[in-house]
Amino acid sequence: MTEIIVEAVYATTDYQHLWQGKVPAGSSARQVLLQSDLPEKFPQTDFYAAPIGIFGKKVNDDYILSNWDRIEVYRPLLIDPKENRRRRAKQKE
Repeated sequence: MTEIIVEAVYATTDYQHLWQGKVPAGSSARQVLLQSDLPEKFPQTDFYAAPIGIFGKKVNDDYILSNWDRIEVYRPLLIDPKENRRRRAKQKE
């Protein structure tokens, strides 16, 4: 069976982690994410439900990976971007 190389990344406010591994061709994004070391490193995150993407584009769980794809795990925003812009604009006044 052919193998491909993929990466999975996750970042918190103060730490970034990159996992790289060989997986069977035809593997899905969620399947590989759950097999990576991310669930062990970040047990507080629900990797079964967290939104995921490939190079900044959101994908479904069953997305079939290609060689050198990077699975990104997205976290909820801590602050609304519009509210943050308003707050910064007020500070500049």
